[in-house]
Amino acid sequence: MTVTEPARTAAPLPPTAARAAAVGGSPVRDILAVTARPEVINFAGGLPAPGLFDAQGIAAAFRAVLEETPERALQYSTTEGEPALRAAVAARTAARGLATDADDVLITTGSQQALSLLATVLIEPGDTVLVENPCYLAALQAFAFAGARVVPVPCDEAGIDPAALDELVALHRPKLLYTVPTFQNPTGRTLPAARRAAVAEVAERRGVWIVEDDPYGELRFEGERVPWIATYPGAEDRTVLLGSFSKVMAPGLRLGWLRGPEALLRACVVAKQAADLHTPTVNQLAAARYLADADLDAHVARVAGVYRERRDAMLLGLAEALPEGSGWVRPEGGMFVWAKLPEGYDTGELLRGVVAHDVAYVPGAPFFAGEPDVSTLRLCFVTQSPDEIAEGLRRLRGALVA
Repeated sequence: MTVTEPARTAAPLPPTAARAAAVGGSPVRDILAVTARPEVINFAGGLPAPGLFDAQGIAAAFRAVLEETPERALQYSTTEGEPALRAAVAARTAARGLATDADDVLITTGSQQALSLLATVLIEPGDTVLVENPCYLAALQAFAFAGARVVPVPCDEAGIDPAALDELVALHRPKLLYTVPTFQNPTGRTLPAARRAAVAEVAERRGVWIVEDDPYGELRFEGERVPWIATYPGAEDRTVLLGSFSKVMAPGLRLGWLRGPEALLRACVVAKQAADLHTPTVNQLAAARYLADADLDAHVARVAGVYRERRDAMLLGLAEALPEGSGWVRPEGGMFVWAKLPEGYDTGELLRGVVAHDVAYVPGAPFFAGEPDVSTLRLCFVTQSPDEIAEGLRRLRGALVA
């Protein structure tokens, strides 16, 4: 007699959270994946130039900490971060005009994690967040995952309009304003000092957090440095300053930091414990050793000099590469040029044809929290030589103008 096993039926698995389905991936990452062919001159990335990394200096720092203190370097660490690195970050911050000690600093796994931590501890689902228009794309993702209602603040070529900001804060009572005021991603623009003071005044009078993200500020090519918003009257106790070694040392280290008021910092420490316990110890110690043994400022100055040449090469060729009537922002530093084509052009729809010419950019539409301007695009100028930039712009002209 044969016994037949009953048919097995499997119940479907529970679905992912609604926010996971609602928040899309990064269009920049998607474009990089489809333009990875070596023949493509890729202006789409936001990557620092790998040929300019101080690989020898960083390798020496890793060797030193692994040879001298391997037990510590390979062990768990405190959530707040290694004391030596926190002290070094605090000293660099204080030297740039914002009084800071090590206890004011939380080391994060890249400044992107700092954004996620702030979204976790500040935002309840349905809370309003104000952002620049357009805005850094990964910030929009972080706020969307937290369930925030993201409202764009009108901006011009100089950045945030303080009067419009004041009206929106009064109307929406947001939890925070997120801004990249220096060499902004994606536009490359820099908020002038007078507007920074006005933003600080609005935040104090209306009662709102300012999240000031500064990953590019040290990459200045020309002009005078503008102080952080955090240094202006009214902003001191309500501004969270984010920084990163990704653009000035190496992004693969995944080292960023958050400087903020004590109570908020404590909340972020608890959130980080739940996220990853701590940022890798060996990377922190190597970065601290590098800062002690090498001259990071001199390295950054060399990098900025090369980037300036590449920016100039891009600006020189844009008039011929883009259709007549186009405009663009001249950045004083950073990594990006933001361009706007004449009415009727859609840079997203045009991208497939552009990539067929072996060149790529990022369409501007994904950077907008509200109604997108489909005629805009972002060009990264730091990873190609001036000759490669000239050739890339020639190909772009072939796709857009010919």
